[in-house]
Amino acid sequence: MTESPSYEPRSAWTMTLLLTALALINFLDKIVLGMIAVPLVADLHLSPQQFGVIAGSFFWLFSASTIGVGFLANRVRTRWLLLAMGISWAVMQIPQALTTSASALLACRVILGAAEGPSFPTSVHALFKWFPDSKRGLPVAVVNQGAVLGLLVAGLGIPAITRMWGWRSNFLLLAAIGAAWSVLWLCFGREGPLDAQRRAGHAAAQGERLPYRRILTDPSVLSILLLGFAAYWSLGQGIAWLPTYLEKGLGFSSLASGRWFALIIGTASPINIGLSWVSQKMVERGISTRRARAQLIAGAFVAGSLLYAVLLLVALSPVQKVMLYAIAAALPTLCFSLAPPLLAEVVPAGQRGALVAIQTAISSLGAAIAPVVIGHLVQTRSGSAAQAYELGFALGAVLLVVAALVSLRWLHPDRSRQALDPVAVAAAV
Repeated sequence: MTESPSYEPRSAWTMTLLLTALALINFLDKIVLGMIAVPLVADLHLSPQQFGVIAGSFFWLFSASTIGVGFLANRVRTRWLLLAMGISWAVMQIPQALTTSASALLACRVILGAAEGPSFPTSVHALFKWFPDSKRGLPVAVVNQGAVLGLLVAGLGIPAITRMWGWRSNFLLLAAIGAAWSVLWLCFGREGPLDAQRRAGHAAAQGERLPYRRILTDPSVLSILLLGFAAYWSLGQGIAWLPTYLEKGLGFSSLASGRWFALIIGTASPINIGLSWVSQKMVERGISTRRARAQLIAGAFVAGSLLYAVLLLVALSPVQKVMLYAIAAALPTLCFSLAPPLLAEVVPAGQRGALVAIQTAISSLGAAIAPVVIGHLVQTRSGSAAQAYELGFALGAVLLVVAALVSLRWLHPDRSRQALDPVAVAAAV
């Protein structure tokens, strides 16, 4: 597969590193409230219910803003959208550091969540302006590791900062980090050249647009949405319940549980990047994206689901279960790297920003639903604590298998690319 003459590797990877840093900041902003919960609740005299509402408020406008900014990204340069996000994140840390009331903190978290929701799809849209289709999987995988790095940095840094300078100092530090990133992005962030080249081949921008209903009912697009939903389900159950499973289900101490949690999170990075690299090499060698992306995701889903099932069905030691879970949870994360390139491959470039945002918003509902389902099982299920959690993980495994089978049957990028080509559609009318 030949490279685009406008592909600039050095600039493209510079943008990737800057966007990875943005993802790290994004995740630090998400997790900081949970990491400082104990001193914050005591200082502001919050009840557990009040803190739960404040913590959840971050996601009240998350999906709506993701979709809204996604449509805006079709028309506004991603350079300015991302700069606006970075500045707004930094500014919103200040009132959180100074707040003395629950209502003010809640308002800050709602606004911050709305500002941070569009970050990932906008970053992906920006990346795709720098990387041709054959090279998109690996940079998306690298940007995704910003979340992993954010979790590791938070686990190591936030408790130490809180102990030395108090919980409010974390927000001030995040404000400084966000401001520093914004300055770097203003100096070095640029718009990629590939979309401009692609659009130049069309007579008019209007010819590149199709009704969204037609795009969102395409079999391949629907399959990608289901894959994303299943992957986010697996991610959401781990973020919400993995620490409790390690401590109450497997019997580790709180300190040991934290270390095992870090190991499990860290396992996802080499697996995700390694499989994304394999996928990219397959595409570069001319192998179809149905095999190199869709079937590879499906294979990872099936393998991960089998490992989840083993947790429930086979008697293993706690350490063996941790190792098994680490691999089972890591495999579905491949979808986060390969689903956006799959979607970008089949939809019109002029509508890509909105569609990647819609895909992110719909898929992330899996992460919202999974913790509730597992919580119900843990509360109502009799028997060992570990088995209750593992039954919930097994339900997620069933969803992974269903999504894999659907994609193997209906996800055909070549067919959908032809069916959704605006020029071909216009010629057929």
